[in-house]
Amino acid sequence: MLKTVSRILSFILLTGTCMWSCRPHPKQVDRSPFLIDTTMFDTSDSTHLGCTPAEGTQSFRVFTPDSNDNRFNNGVVMIGFKGKLYCQWQSSRTDEDAPDTHVVYSVGKNDSTWTSPQLLSPAIPDGFCTSGGWWATADTLVAYINIWRLDESVYAAYTSSTDGANWSTLRPVLMANGDTLNGIFEQDPHALPDGRIISAAHFTPDIRVNPIYTDDALGIRGWKKADYTLLPSTGEKSREMEPSWFLRGTDSLVMTFRDQQSSFHRLASVSTDRGESWTTPELTAMPDSRSKQSAGNLPDGTAFMVGNPVNYKLRVPLVVSLSATGANFNTSYLLRSGGDDLQPLRYPGKAKRPGYHYPKSMIWQDALYVAYATNKEDVEYTKVPLENLKVKD
Repeated sequence: MLKTVSRILSFILLTGTCMWSCRPHPKQVDRSPFLIDTTMFDTSDSTHLGCTPAEGTQSFRVFTPDSNDNRFNNGVVMIGFKGKLYCQWQSSRTDEDAPDTHVVYSVGKNDSTWTSPQLLSPAIPDGFCTSGGWWATADTLVAYINIWRLDESVYAAYTSSTDGANWSTLRPVLMANGDTLNGIFEQDPHALPDGRIISAAHFTPDIRVNPIYTDDALGIRGWKKADYTLLPSTGEKSREMEPSWFLRGTDSLVMTFRDQQSSFHRLASVSTDRGESWTTPELTAMPDSRSKQSAGNLPDGTAFMVGNPVNYKLRVPLVVSLSATGANFNTSYLLRSGGDDLQPLRYPGKAKRPGYHYPKSMIWQDALYVAYATNKEDVEYTKVPLENLKVKD
């Protein structure tokens, strides 16, 4: 099956053929977004959930603050560009979303050698900046920056570079009609095999999520809101938040969400028309600590989801779950555990607590990389060889 999926995906990539255009409208989808084999997780084992690491799993540290550094760090996202690793995150002296919050990045020549944090976007006088993630082509690296104003307006901006060292002036990310993208750009854009980029944004004036898509190769303009219906919500924010997505087989996209209503399960929505419209989200059986999470596909088509699959707020352990086609997740591997593997939180601050926070993932040089902020303090990532991420028969 995996070889078949891989051949189909390769055919799409080489020919540019779209296999979604003739599919039914997503409102006609009559199956759950995905199934879960709940025996993957041993809930009596809060340290490991009964999961073990894949062979060759290694964890690395990009930045560890001392008492003179910015001690709040979160929103960690990595990308590979021109043979080097790039790691972006938001940073402040003590507290989450404080007025001094700004965006930095570090460059890695290898897993153990990283530069000191360098500015991508400095603190601003009338608001603050948070990390929006990366996009890259063969020649250009794009860094997204979310700009939060004191008047509660938010917009997405970007800066670009051809060498990863010299950056353009910040400019707004644009919608297809030329308007600024007035929202928080989610850190997890992926491309379909035909090149279309799918992401999501939390639009203002209320913070309400909506899937978005563009056919612009750089991902800096041409964004369109997908046809999407939010679940009912009692608060100002949408119930579904901070999504990621993966391909299910060859005909469907599945977007997974954090559930602000504290069901402690993932929400999910399906598109069968290349991200232009989505089903109303529904609860799945995947446990979730109510945190930002990550998803995607390995090169052979295997779907994966990364997160903290627990029914409480402690973001421990960190796990990757696999499905051969994205329809049924039945295999999980440990990335980071509790106990001795989790270093103590050293510096207090607003919204800081123990755990592996806001993981984001990428595939680079035959490995899965998962970046996260440990205790919202240390900037770290875990690397797993792709050849050892095997789905259970």
